Amino acid sequence: MPSPLAVLTSRIARRLPLQFRVLHRQFLLRVVDLEALSIEADIPRFLGQFAGILIFISLMRAIGALWFPPPPDQAWRIQQGQIENMLLVIGLLTVITWDSTFPDRRDLAVLGPLPIRPRTILLAKLAATCGLLGIAIVALNFASSCSWSLIFGGMGGGYLGMARFFVSFWFTLVASSAFLYGSVLTIQGISALILPRKLFLRLSAMLQLCAFAIFLGVYFLQPTLATPADFTNPANHWLLAVSPVFWFLALLNQLNGSLPGDFSWLAVRAWIALFVVISGALGSLLLCYFKTMKKTAEQPDLVPGAGGLHLMPRFGNALTTAIVTFSLRSLARSRQHRVVFAFYLSIVFAIALSWLHHELTATAHEAIPTDFIVSTFLMMIFGVFGLRGVFSLPISLQANWVLRVTQLQPTRNYFAATRLALLLFGVAPVLLVAALLSLNFRPWIHVAQHLAILALLGLLLVEVGLFKFDKVPFTCSFLPGKTNVQVIFWGFGFIVSIFGIWSSLYEQSGLHDISKFLNMAGVLLGGAIALGIVNRRRARNAVLYFEEKPEEIIARLGLLYIPPEQPRDLERSPIGTRAGN
Repeated sequence: MPSPLAVLTSRIARRLPLQFRVLHRQFLLRVVDLEALSIEADIPRFLGQFAGILIFISLMRAIGALWFPPPPDQAWRIQQGQIENMLLVIGLLTVITWDSTFPDRRDLAVLGPLPIRPRTILLAKLAATCGLLGIAIVALNFASSCSWSLIFGGMGGGYLGMARFFVSFWFTLVASSAFLYGSVLTIQGISALILPRKLFLRLSAMLQLCAFAIFLGVYFLQPTLATPADFTNPANHWLLAVSPVFWFLALLNQLNGSLPGDFSWLAVRAWIALFVVISGALGSLLLCYFKTMKKTAEQPDLVPGAGGLHLMPRFGNALTTAIVTFSLRSLARSRQHRVVFAFYLSIVFAIALSWLHHELTATAHEAIPTDFIVSTFLMMIFGVFGLRGVFSLPISLQANWVLRVTQLQPTRNYFAATRLALLLFGVAPVLLVAALLSLNFRPWIHVAQHLAILALLGLLLVEVGLFKFDKVPFTCSFLPGKTNVQVIFWGFGFIVSIFGIWSSLYEQSGLHDISKFLNMAGVLLGGAIALGIVNRRRARNAVLYFEEKPEEIIARLGLLYIPPEQPRDLERSPIGTRAGN
């Protein structure tokens, strides 16, 4: 029997116009680009698995808060952390759905000839994007909000205090998320209005990557003000004035009735910023839908190459050069691949930022710590496997016939070119970042040893990623729902954590014992060589494929057919007797 909430939701949905409901569903399922998906794609299941991960995180945070309740003087620090976490998640989702709210050529080509008003398209797109953000907000905070209300609202306030903190907490989360999302929409809308289409497409790609860097940089580099004394410190006044996190922290405590009068100006800034951003986002969206739709339909989405001389280095033979260049340009020009790869790079970037802050604040040279070894191992794992995952997403399924009819060389040559692309764009950047972050460590021989181990680890991960990868990068459809994302996420995280801790401890001792260092290097190199031989042998007989398809499952009923011309055997056979009965 359906719940009352489900019945109420269905009644409200039926009252909405049919055009809005159909468009809302289609736009909600277009979070993942449909042109990159297999025809057997199960998008709701794919999105539901990610929502399940956020729900599990919320439950763990709630249990941890109730099991180990923080002291009352840490309330502001914890509330600041909750707002920062929510803004980071919303910021990443906003960047992933970067252009989904604005009309594109596909929308105009399909919906333009139909009797659908632009405002219906706008409202459906807004509802779809806001619905996705709302799912993330609820999934990440539904359990932790109850625990924090019991801890902070129940301190001397009773049931009314818990209810007031609960409402204030949720209003602040929604308001801060609307502020961040509206800020991005305002910048995009103003850029689309004042810039030519060609220049806007170039600027939009750069803004998308800059937004990733800004959100992660603020999250990891912004200092935490733990007590009211930190807020009253004159040295932190500039930070309070420019950081929206502290504005909405003040708004939360203002709504909760726990904000001192000296900080009311911070809450006022939150109200003003929220009003300005929402007004700017709605105004820019309306102008874009009514003023720039013609420009979007008439001008191409593909950005033409800039004039001038373009020189690309050669990477061996013509086939290897073509595949490596194709991979590089796909990452640089495709919004879909750029966003997915940036998600993995964001983890690498976050780890690098934390150690960059350590480097900037260090006063003297020090030995390589175990935490740095673990961090660089994680950077290499996410860098290589992130690029390997992006390789599975195609540029355009309709263009795959070009590669199918031009396969004139053996599959092993394509395989070697893919290996080189992983080494150049996955392993080499992480090695360079790790080398730059190691400038403050001494002695230099230990730094060289660690970089050598890291390079061997990258080589091993490349061979692991190439196992059963019988396709050209960016030319095979993606089949979401094929694997259980939740099991892979938590299982991969557990295995990576155990591997990182164990290997870093062994390497730390190996830096002072040459025999242990040689043993670790030998294991990594031997594993890479062994997997490389296996992959090369498979590549000799492998056939390139361009379409992901689910495995055929044939159900067997276990029925036994007995010919009718053998009645005597039927009578003597116990199986036949049971079948006859």
